[in-house]
Amino acid sequence: MAAPRSDAVLTSAVEVARLAAEEIAEPGTVGDHVGVAMEGDRVATHSFACTARAYPGWRWAVTLARPPRARKATVSEVHLLPGEGALLSPEWVPYAERLAPGDVGPQDRTPYVEEDPRLEPGWEATGEEDVDQAALWELGLGRPRVLSAEGREAAATRWWEGEHGPSSETARKAPAPCSTCGYFVPMAGALRSVFGVCANEWSPADGSVVTLGFGCGAHSEVDVERRPPERIDPPVLDDAAEIEFVER
Repeated sequence: MAAPRSDAVLTSAVEVARLAAEEIAEPGTVGDHVGVAMEGDRVATHSFACTARAYPGWRWAVTLARPPRARKATVSEVHLLPGEGALLSPEWVPYAERLAPGDVGPQDRTPYVEEDPRLEPGWEATGEEDVDQAALWELGLGRPRVLSAEGREAAATRWWEGEHGPSSETARKAPAPCSTCGYFVPMAGALRSVFGVCANEWSPADGSVVTLGFGCGAHSEVDVERRPPERIDPPVLDDAAEIEFVER
């Protein structure tokens, strides 16, 4: 795409752009002219430094336009825009997405998510209310929804990369993996082949989900290195030694 043609009327209208910026800016906050850029045919934007202490790194941007065959620039828009290194507010995060692990307290309650991709119905609807309610309890174990494939994958990824995964510092220093530990309780269902629960009260992972490749120093089948006891010779009394007494 060809670059817009330069327009002498617009590029030279620096004072027109400055006056437009000063009309909406706080007095004294429109600084030096820092450049002009052609946005399109007969459309240009002038930039001025912003000297307001609250907006370091920002710039005033004034867009000018010129009708065909006109010899005067007109003001289209005036904006305060961030430049490189400008101080910006944090990226907006919707309230529904701000909850982080560990934020839920004893009396807190999370909102119900009807279309949660991590869950799926624990039963298959038939259209007959009595049959569906029976299936709800028998197949879903009393739960309207159970983990979906996406939900299982998200949980597995989180556990695998967590502090009880095979790449954690504790696992790297462990003498043996959880897969050979008697305190490892395999998890039921689709995650059984990778995850389980630690049931060793002396382990730092007691009661937590661990991977088969995790491990710690409380493994059931390992022992501490036993060194042979140090031999100490009995004391020897030298009866021939002279004892010197010093008067005080």
